[in-house]
Amino acid sequence: MFNDLDPILHSQLRLSIVSILITVGEANFTFIKDTTKAAAGNISIQITKLQEAGYINVEKTFKNNYPNTAISITDKGRTAFEEYVKNLQKYIHPKQ
Repeated sequence: MFNDLDPILHSQLRLSIVSILITVGEANFTFIKDTTKAAAGNISIQITKLQEAGYINVEKTFKNNYPNTAISITDKGRTAFEEYVKNLQKYIHPKQ
């Protein structure tokens, strides 16, 4: 009846990052840091885990001589998020 929840997305911060990207499509590191209010180091670790899973793309460039990290959701990440939400709904409404 209950499917396992994706362990990559089951982390609160990783789920927050993916949720942000589902909404905006692409965001820079500073936007994610400001929105989640998480520490930069923790965000970096979670971004790496999401990137290794193929859920996000990370592009590092320079903007006005400052490093800029642009993060976007992949098709795989979008599908994983939708599946996660669908499975979570089964926990909330098990008889539907």
